[in-house]
Amino acid sequence: MDVRRTAVVKLDLSDEQRDVLHRTAEQYLYCANRTADYCWSDTSYTECKTNKRQVRDALYADLREETDLQAQLVQAAIKRAVEAIKGVIERWKKGQRVSCPTFTAETMDYDARSATFSRNKVSLATVEGRVEPSFVLPADSPTPYERHVLSEDYEFRESTVRYDAVDDEFYIQISTRRIDGDDDEVPADIGHPDQTVLGIDLGVNSLAVSSTGTFWQGDDYDHWCREFEKRRGEMQQRGTQAAHNALLRLGKREEAWRKQYIHRVANELVTEAVEHDCDVIVFEELTDIRERLPQAKWHHVWAFRRLSEYVKYKAPEQGVSVEQVEPNHTSQRCSRTDCGFTHEDNRHGEHFCCQKCGYEVNADYNGAKNIGLRYVRKRTHRLRSSPTSGSGDAPVDVRVNGGTLNGKSHQQIAGD
Repeated sequence: MDVRRTAVVKLDLSDEQRDVLHRTAEQYLYCANRTADYCWSDTSYTECKTNKRQVRDALYADLREETDLQAQLVQAAIKRAVEAIKGVIERWKKGQRVSCPTFTAETMDYDARSATFSRNKVSLATVEGRVEPSFVLPADSPTPYERHVLSEDYEFRESTVRYDAVDDEFYIQISTRRIDGDDDEVPADIGHPDQTVLGIDLGVNSLAVSSTGTFWQGDDYDHWCREFEKRRGEMQQRGTQAAHNALLRLGKREEAWRKQYIHRVANELVTEAVEHDCDVIVFEELTDIRERLPQAKWHHVWAFRRLSEYVKYKAPEQGVSVEQVEPNHTSQRCSRTDCGFTHEDNRHGEHFCCQKCGYEVNADYNGAKNIGLRYVRKRTHRLRSSPTSGSGDAPVDVRVNGGTLNGKSHQQIAGD
């Protein structure tokens, strides 16, 4: 069995420790970008280097010489870059436009040797030896950190230290795995035997729509992105040094505003899941998002990825997991579980009308329900096929406006 759990904890840092982590992250990103440049080829994806051992043998000694990073952090940066190259190659093979990955976010991957945990603090390898920041833990006990990281039933797997520029705080995301025992714990790929799912559809007109019928509109976000773009254009036309300096300040202000905006949406989305007693938040996979939403601008795609990322680290703090499903035809399929008819003519802009059963609803809301239902069907199939799941009758439901949809019975339990 392979049961995994994640705990996200804020670090309580002194000014000196904060400065050391910033400098460590800077050198970590240097190693990752240096590796990506070494692996990349603009000519053909077959010429890109993706063998981790060969890349490590070629770069490790130089990167140790060029930085003050501990050995494990250098190797982790190399691994991250090679994995990113592999992901880009997969998109390249499909004929999509790609470029060499660039790493800018201050995140670092730690293993059991570079990060060691005690009850209320962690010891982290940095460019200046070890720092040992304390944790900022919720008052309610037991916290996810206590349940999984400190528990003898779980073993440490890996962790990621991440800097949040909006909060101006460092967080550590700790992944653990349950140690095999004699109890009948449910396997991780099945999850809790009784789950309620919140499906989330991402789009241009509405940044996010939940299967409970809550809409996070994109009008305000689009308006301010256009305003920032307009002001950038005006400053660029001046061509003076003062305008250039003002442009740099505007760019930082815009980035901070966009991050804060998406943080707020992420917080509200997690709250929506908690208030509706949902165990899982399900997004569609963002691979090929530009091709699926050709009308989306760069700031839309940025918002989708950031929102998914923020929810992924915020939700576990509330006991909610985050999953992804394939997006195929979620916008064209009828979400009524006694129908499921799929056709491109079902959707017309923001309006969905099933050509078979006549079901009419907002298209993004229909998509959110389908995303949740796809996860339900996948989980139900695994429950039924698992030798440890008994009869496979454990309910896995999608939370909708006014009730749930049950993927096992394929009938609507409560309507919209």
